[in-house]
Amino acid sequence: MQARGSDADADAEPKPEPVLYAVPRPMQACTLIAHAKINLYLEILGSRPDGYSQVAMVLQSIRLADRVELKRCHHGIHLSCQHPQVPLDATNLAYRAAELLQKESHTTAGVDIHLEKHIPVAAGLAGGSADAAAVLVGLNQLWGLGLTVADLQTLAARLGSDVPFCVQGGTQLATGRGEILEPLADWEGIPLLLAKPRYLQVSTAWAYQTFWSMQADKTLQPNPRASGLPQILTALEHRDLQALANSLRNDLEKPVLATHTVVAELRSALCAAGALGSLMSGSGPTVFGIMPSLEQASQAGDRLRQQFQGVDFWATQTSPTGILLEPDPQLLSFPSISAG
Repeated sequence: MQARGSDADADAEPKPEPVLYAVPRPMQACTLIAHAKINLYLEILGSRPDGYSQVAMVLQSIRLADRVELKRCHHGIHLSCQHPQVPLDATNLAYRAAELLQKESHTTAGVDIHLEKHIPVAAGLAGGSADAAAVLVGLNQLWGLGLTVADLQTLAARLGSDVPFCVQGGTQLATGRGEILEPLADWEGIPLLLAKPRYLQVSTAWAYQTFWSMQADKTLQPNPRASGLPQILTALEHRDLQALANSLRNDLEKPVLATHTVVAELRSALCAAGALGSLMSGSGPTVFGIMPSLEQASQAGDRLRQQFQGVDFWATQTSPTGILLEPDPQLLSFPSISAG
């Protein structure tokens, strides 16, 4: 599938695909960087017979990331994590990813998985999905399965709507229920400031259900908004930062901001602190602001921490990839060759 972009992008360096390189010998362990995502655009187009909503989204990887360590073992799946809110059983997406790949590849090999969490939990940043994608990518290497990106994304779709995106990451248009992906021209390094109320979590299912309840209530239903998808795609193609900020949209803000006023307050605070535009990511409660520079993002974060005591802030940037496989130091050293 061809990526959208200007003609100038045709000669640009191709997007790295870290999941597709050959490993010269079986790996015993590997470490992966699993990047979070934000929604630059989320439009709800309608309901589906399967219970999901039909959506059009622009998904973007960011540099805020978890670290996922995998180590081969004789049998079983063993999961560890220092974060108290992360389950360590089969309800964890990372565990389920290993279980799925084990079953589909008919392998008897086991794995020890350790999650080093930096992406906040239940924040609308796809932290769990990113960890699951990292397990798929890492076990493909560890177990020498030889699966392609498309193979991994097909398996990922069985785990959750965001997991296929997280396998490859970058900037992508997502349609269907979010599993149909079309790569867009990457725009690395957009400065961002993220804000998440520390003790607030929002259920994705609740957000969608409440959206549809509000749509059904004629007293709450505004005039339908025209789709802004062409505008944001044009802004991305032309790398117009202000146009991008002006094109941000998330239909799930309607129920979330009405229920959780702190999310609306944070959106306004980010704009007052210099953001060109601000939006809630996914079902929230994390909001982000597009900043003029990373330095201004960091400075604004320092100021806002004093104003919002129960909120965490991160200054970060957009990333061109979803999962990065850290190189094995042993593979970077070569034996000396004696003269004959």
